[in-house]
Amino acid sequence: MLTVQRKQLILQRLAAEGQIVAKDLAQELGTSEDTIRRDLRELAQAGKLQRVHGGALPASVAVGDLTVREGVSIDEKVALGRAGAAMIQPGQVVILDGGTTALQVARHIDPSLRATLVTHSPNVAVSLAAHPRLEILMLGGRLFRHSMVNVGADVIDAASRLRADLYFMGVTGVHPEAGLSTGDAEEAAVKRALHHRAAETVVLASSEKLLAASPFLVTPLRDVSQVVVPAGTPARTLKALRAGGVKVVTP
Repeated sequence: MLTVQRKQLILQRLAAEGQIVAKDLAQELGTSEDTIRRDLRELAQAGKLQRVHGGALPASVAVGDLTVREGVSIDEKVALGRAGAAMIQPGQVVILDGGTTALQVARHIDPSLRATLVTHSPNVAVSLAAHPRLEILMLGGRLFRHSMVNVGADVIDAASRLRADLYFMGVTGVHPEAGLSTGDAEEAAVKRALHHRAAETVVLASSEKLLAASPFLVTPLRDVSQVVVPAGTPARTLKALRAGGVKVVTP
């Protein structure tokens, strides 16, 4: 089998089965594991998959910058944002991550709500400013332009002094084995710090993030309170996520 044919087969299997085990595929095709690993490495470099120990998982298409992500799964993110906003109760301290879904949460908050919203995203803070009864706390640091969020030691230090009721965590990969992941190490560190300062962490995940993985782990799937996924998510996907030990709900 030619290299291009093997790579096409790998991508087809990933789409159909959700993972590749290098040893099994090598045996099936009668080739060496080194050959399969080389194919996986080259496909990973092209952004087509995410390598993991022993094989590969689908790469998240949500790792593009904010401008790119604004055009992905728009209707789903509106519905998820509305669902997230409805979870916020008066008087709570809520951490709102950066990203396009977090912006939808901000836009759907009840204008009469009195609460404290904490964010490390300038875009989210500006959107929240339209709600006159909200107390808005910004965590400052180095601006990571790719996601338009502040990252670094200053953000993590400020997070250490928080006690939040709820954290809406944004990620690019939601996978029962690979956990909750994102594409930047510093951003993942900030998300971990915020997660540890909240009584509950909720992930609002549009469909392109489900059963996909990115390079940097934030936390195992079972460590968050719940994952909210789009209505109409396939039963197979729901079952796989729930097998990761997390509560999965739809709006």
